[in-house]
Amino acid sequence: MNQGIHFLPETASAHAGEMDWLFAGLMITSAMILALVFGLMLVFCVRYRRNSGAERGNRLGKTWRVEVGWTVATFVLFLGLYFWGANLYLKLHRPPDDTTDIFVVAKQWMWKVEHPSGQREINELHVPVDRPIRLVMTSQDVIHDFAVPAFRIRRDVLPGRYESMWFRPTKVGQYRLFCAEFCGTEHAHMTGIVTVMEQGDYQRWLDAQGPGETLVAQGAALFRQYGCSGCHGPAGTVHAPPLEGLFGRPVPLADGSMVTADEGYIRDSILLPKSRIAAGYPAIMPSYDGQIGEEDLFKLVSYVKSLGNASPGAGERPAP
Repeated sequence: MNQGIHFLPETASAHAGEMDWLFAGLMITSAMILALVFGLMLVFCVRYRRNSGAERGNRLGKTWRVEVGWTVATFVLFLGLYFWGANLYLKLHRPPDDTTDIFVVAKQWMWKVEHPSGQREINELHVPVDRPIRLVMTSQDVIHDFAVPAFRIRRDVLPGRYESMWFRPTKVGQYRLFCAEFCGTEHAHMTGIVTVMEQGDYQRWLDAQGPGETLVAQGAALFRQYGCSGCHGPAGTVHAPPLEGLFGRPVPLADGSMVTADEGYIRDSILLPKSRIAAGYPAIMPSYDGQIGEEDLFKLVSYVKSLGNASPGAGERPAP
């Protein structure tokens, strides 16, 4: 980890450099306009000071071209910055298809991390270099904010919903992460370390944590434990939506709208099943709010997500 004082944090992700250039563009443009405005103010204060001999007649006729030129130039400048920023924003919110999903639960005052293969960490996150990583995050209590300055990423982590962000680390090393939202009296201690490793070292680190069940396997066990398979399984007798091929698919709802079956939709279907009812199915599913913890929810979501590659309707039963 770098020590010392730097004007900007170290850059260690694929988008960090472009983010710095955008920041520099905003600073330079703002500084130029600020200098122009205050420079003209100073010139006019001196030129049109009391008792000066400067001409004061027909001012509108002499200056309209300057006014139009100044307005158009600044409009074009800021419009360019807007499109630049919007393009970068879209890149940051459209992860590639080959991302590795890692689940993060925020809690006063720690970050609990769970890898797809079952390894767990607290206030630490190990990731491989040059691989896209997507963090799926939620909070158990209050609003937190996951921030890694070296990657130029930060995202509010909210209770009751999933937030996600992705990054591609480009440099091996250790980088600080911290909560950027005041979340209580021990907020300052809610910090951690992100360790970026070579691919081989990362695999060895995973192996060293000991063999464990994957999130999908744990989710499958919970699926049976909570009785979900009784309705959604192939042998279920209740008319419930099939889960095979569900993840990522558009789902028509009873109110006529459509929703994409992402992590948030699956989570809401477990905790708030009456909020978005699938079209053609009765609203008979009970709520599991308060019965399933956030970590178990991640496992169930991982299991349902793993069914996304199955043939749609494989376990579907005919409508009554």
